[in-house]
Amino acid sequence: MIRVDQVHGNLDDPEWAARLERAAIDPLRLDQWEAQRSRLRKTTEGGTELAISLDRAIQLRDGDILDWDPERASAIVARIDLRPVMIVELSGLLGETPEIIARTCVELGHAIGNQHWPAVVKGTQVFVPLTVDKAVMGSVMRTHALPSITFEFVPADEVIPYLAPHEARRLFGASAPDEHTHDPA
Repeated sequence: MIRVDQVHGNLDDPEWAARLERAAIDPLRLDQWEAQRSRLRKTTEGGTELAISLDRAIQLRDGDILDWDPERASAIVARIDLRPVMIVELSGLLGETPEIIARTCVELGHAIGNQHWPAVVKGTQVFVPLTVDKAVMGSVMRTHALPSITFEFVPADEVIPYLAPHEARRLFGASAPDEHTHDPA
């Protein structure tokens, strides 16, 4: 078993990309829930068992290098499968009266909360992870027809850089499949 207590780098770094060009890479596949955890035991595709124990401030990203053996030219690299995120844009409300802003935000909160969708609010944007089919989420938003509010679906990788680690855990960890929700680790 290999203990991982730090991230060595990321494949996005040109220096690491060049170093690993001819290296043997053993991927560690993580779903969006697992990627938010700072403590985890998991086996790579190549059969290597890892015990991940990272500082809580560290958030794994796709392409993070978890182990590097320069003598064998081999690395273990995190591969994270994140679902898209719905971004609800509230900036269209800024010119409205306080009463309309309050009513619309309460109605949006009711619509999202009634579906039990986790959400993170940053500025004038609300981030909601895809927990059901896009068509279903889009239908819920269109059914409520909230004036001056728009929404779109974007890849999670476009949102992650703007989130603090605790926000990413709330956003992606909260949308975990049922089999993960009772795991005490």
